[in-house]
Amino acid sequence: MTAIDDNLAYEQSSGSGLQNHLGYRLVEWAEDHAVIELDIKDYHRNRGGILHGGVLATLLDTVSGYAVCYCPVPGNVRKSVTLTLTTNFIGAGTDGIVRVVGRKQGGGRKIVFTEATAYNADGDVIGTATGTFKYQHGSDDPNGVPRDA
Repeated sequence: MTAIDDNLAYEQSSGSGLQNHLGYRLVEWAEDHAVIELDIKDYHRNRGGILHGGVLATLLDTVSGYAVCYCPVPGNVRKSVTLTLTTNFIGAGTDGIVRVVGRKQGGGRKIVFTEATAYNADGDVIGTATGTFKYQHGSDDPNGVPRDA
């Protein structure tokens, strides 16, 4: 099994409590790149009937974190924490799938920068974000650390 298969499969089957609650899924993951998707349900909507900004901000944050934490070593992980996230709400998601693409933009050994873009089911941009992330202990090494450590 390749790292892409192993680590993507692990992340897809071992989601966080928030991921399980909201229902988003990691669909692409590679070095400096990640994509998550969410099927908009009624509980994701605000009082106006559109995707809640808090849900969209969560998706932008999550995909950004994934974009900086890809690990090429099967069985290893990398982890980070968000230091800053600046979001821009540009359009609306009402029905269908929201696709959110995150990319690492650069940085150093411990602090890295991201950008993310969210698209509604029609392919229109509905939100963007830039972020600053800090690697957790051991995750500044691209080879990561064992999952169980």
